[in-house]
Amino acid sequence: MLQHGGRLRAAARQQGIALHHWLDLSTGLNPHGWPVPALDPQCWARLPEEGDGLEEAAREYYGAQNLLPVAGSQVAIQALPRLRASCRVAIMAPGYREHEQAWRAAGHAVQLLSVEQLRHELPACEVLVLIHPGNPGAERFSVAELLAWQAEMAARGGWLLLDEAFIDCTPGASLAMHAGRPGLIVLRSLGKFFGLAGIRVGFVLAPPAVLTPLRELLGPWSISGPARAVATLALQDKAWQDSMRVQLEAESSRLSDLLRQHHLPPTAGCALFQWVRTPQAPQLHRALAQRAILTREFENPASLRFGLPADEAGWARLDNALTEINP
Repeated sequence: MLQHGGRLRAAARQQGIALHHWLDLSTGLNPHGWPVPALDPQCWARLPEEGDGLEEAAREYYGAQNLLPVAGSQVAIQALPRLRASCRVAIMAPGYREHEQAWRAAGHAVQLLSVEQLRHELPACEVLVLIHPGNPGAERFSVAELLAWQAEMAARGGWLLLDEAFIDCTPGASLAMHAGRPGLIVLRSLGKFFGLAGIRVGFVLAPPAVLTPLRELLGPWSISGPARAVATLALQDKAWQDSMRVQLEAESSRLSDLLRQHHLPPTAGCALFQWVRTPQAPQLHRALAQRAILTREFENPASLRFGLPADEAGWARLDNALTEINP
């Protein structure tokens, strides 16, 4: 199983520091998550079913008619490769490694390509997997560029699979509203922007030719009743969404400035994280962990991803730690 950010309990055990002392910057989740209210007790007692408003709220939020709620986009990442016979798959790198692992595990031939290679020449493949914006590199694509690739993949009878986990702060860059086009599959999640990773709710936006077999593969009740209730309310809360986009952009700029002050200029970033490529990434990761601050370390290329602190105390802790480590 691949390692990801958020393994806070493992870090606490390794460092011998109690869990409540930690500042977790490893996940790229919104630290100001949507405020979950008390729920109707019936959502705990009844089997979940459609018609509760979730699909309608998602269609309004994403601007897409054809969609399927799933238990987090990770479920779709693992299931979609099983819907195609063995084929050639091109995946942007560096990127979220679960895509590569899922396609390889399903018997497909996987080729990892940089964004520069993809833009130079679209590879001979039946499936093209992009993370937009990139994770951790925050690479961005124009809508026109993506639609041109979608058209070329569709002409081959192939798929363009877009993982848009970090795109909610810039919805105009999303291809969600185009997800009815042949071979275009868009993955969305409530984990990052809404800060609701624990409820495991995501969506697959795609044509019926993809959604119908995927629904059959996943089976009934893939999302719990309480998770459906929370997701519906969060997707409907436009005032919170608009305010949070402004707040996160400001805090991301603040994080970029703070890292620069400590001689760690970000290589790239988006509203929810900043990415720093440096040969000293292992040493920095370890030194911060010794101070109960968890970052996301990447080996290739050597780099660290910093998420946003939740409050002023967290900002001060990060500033003080970097002053000690990298004066």
